[in-house]
Amino acid sequence: MTDDGGGEEPDQIAANIAQVLRHSGVPCQTVIPVPVQTAVLRRDRIVISLALIVLTALAWSYLLWLSANMDMGGMDMDGFRMIPSGMGLMMPAQTPWLPTEFAIVFVMWAVMMVGMMTPSAVPMLLMYARVGRQTEEHARPLAATAWFGAGYFLVWAAFALLATLAQWAFERAALLDFKMASTSTVVAGLLAVAAGSYQWTKLKDVCLTECRTPFAFLIRHGGFRRDAAGCLMLGLRHGAYCVGCCGALMPLLFVGVAMNVVWIVLIALLVLLEKVTSFGRQIALLAGGVLVVAGAWLLLTGIS
Repeated sequence: MTDDGGGEEPDQIAANIAQVLRHSGVPCQTVIPVPVQTAVLRRDRIVISLALIVLTALAWSYLLWLSANMDMGGMDMDGFRMIPSGMGLMMPAQTPWLPTEFAIVFVMWAVMMVGMMTPSAVPMLLMYARVGRQTEEHARPLAATAWFGAGYFLVWAAFALLATLAQWAFERAALLDFKMASTSTVVAGLLAVAAGSYQWTKLKDVCLTECRTPFAFLIRHGGFRRDAAGCLMLGLRHGAYCVGCCGALMPLLFVGVAMNVVWIVLIALLVLLEKVTSFGRQIALLAGGVLVVAGAWLLLTGIS
């Protein structure tokens, strides 16, 4: 495009429009694409996809190993609790937790969150690398994406710590059996109703929107970051939205059996369908209704 002397270059026009929008309170960012070979984009996609597949496979292998080692074949475990170490460790139910047990349970929850949440994070991580490759000529999008992913999983690690504390509190109150399943129908019903009701809230809708629209998320929150600290902070922000979107579903693991692989897969599948399908919001609403009905039934059963 040529400039006749009175016009403006397209880049300047875009910058002016962005400035007007920012003054109007609309967050936006101008992005100037740089030429990138298709083969380079394909290579980035393959590298990131393989890394996430390996990470997910390792997490699920660990969970399967723990689940197999916690199956006691019908043995009477009254008065004991299983430590999810994969080595058949048991402790008397009334014995206080040792620091080692706390660490083992935390690792279980952290690995479980990685296994459940990695598949639904794939679109965001691929988009981050692609935007970095196409907007920053001298960027290192693979390293930046690794830092972004680290921030994302760090948030879920913090959530795993909260889940560990919740499990400790439930066990101290004798609300969990040796397989980490709720011993109270009333508590199970309350957890299901709470999780189902949250599916219909505005906060759920906002967080789900942030998780379902990777490119829009980047545009709203400053775009690609070249430095490690910026990538980490952006990953933390995205992880926080994902906890806001899906965190309320995780207590349902106490309603079933925390180390029941089928139950874990069902919740992970629900999360995946909510976040990556075009009808994810409808699935969230439907799941919320089902959970409220199921929780109400459990409450009535427990009270009667």
